[in-house]
Amino acid sequence: MTIPTQRIPGPVPAPAGRRTRFSLRVTALWFAAVALLVCGAGFAVRVLAEAAAAHPVAAALTAAACLPLAWSSVRAGRRLRLRRAARRAARALECAAAEIVEPAPVGVPAAVAGAVVPEAAWVAAEPADYDVLDGDAFEGAVAELCERDGCRDVRVVGGAGDLGADIVATAPDGRRVVIQCKRYRATNKVGSQDLQRFGGTCFAVHEAEVAAVVTTSDFTTPAVEYAEQCGILCFDREALHAWSAGTGPGPWALVPAPEPRV
Repeated sequence: MTIPTQRIPGPVPAPAGRRTRFSLRVTALWFAAVALLVCGAGFAVRVLAEAAAAHPVAAALTAAACLPLAWSSVRAGRRLRLRRAARRAARALECAAAEIVEPAPVGVPAAVAGAVVPEAAWVAAEPADYDVLDGDAFEGAVAELCERDGCRDVRVVGGAGDLGADIVATAPDGRRVVIQCKRYRATNKVGSQDLQRFGGTCFAVHEAEVAAVVTTSDFTTPAVEYAEQCGILCFDREALHAWSAGTGPGPWALVPAPEPRV
């Protein structure tokens, strides 16, 4: 037999939207504070008027000195309001742009030498935007380029213990692509040591069939010579921009696919 439990009534919540009850004490304190402020302001004005009457020259000099400060304060407040308005307008424009822009289709066939990918297929950042990306964002942008041009199984694996590989993917023709991304300033070129570290792992460890180093900068001459000896592609700033714009091929398109065995 189930014994019904008696419910202990709790406090009844106040209905939503009920007005706060009038408090005579709060109202009296508020009026007292206003009266003190008015009396203090009147007393200050009286003291200043008496001082100006007793020392008119000093009062005039003081007023002349205070005018530039007051004008500067007014201008500073105006600039602050303009900056706030500009920030609000910028945020509104960003929100509107985010609602209008639609994602571009993914899975466009790979670009080859001399081919142009239509503008509607662009999914990565514009070339100029690569300079403002950090290392992780740059790796993600290059991975998007691979996906755009038909690569499968694209993975960003850069980080601690990546052994030189930042992106691994499968090219449209089935070859394994391994890419290392170097987000460098234009004045900082990729050196031969960077290529040697990548060359020691890209083929032996990652089993790359297409190995490439993609950078926002350029390569030194020793780095290019080492890459040619090892069969590593050097994708410099110009090649990256062409790839992003669709006027140049992806790295795998520069390595001839092996002929099928008969």
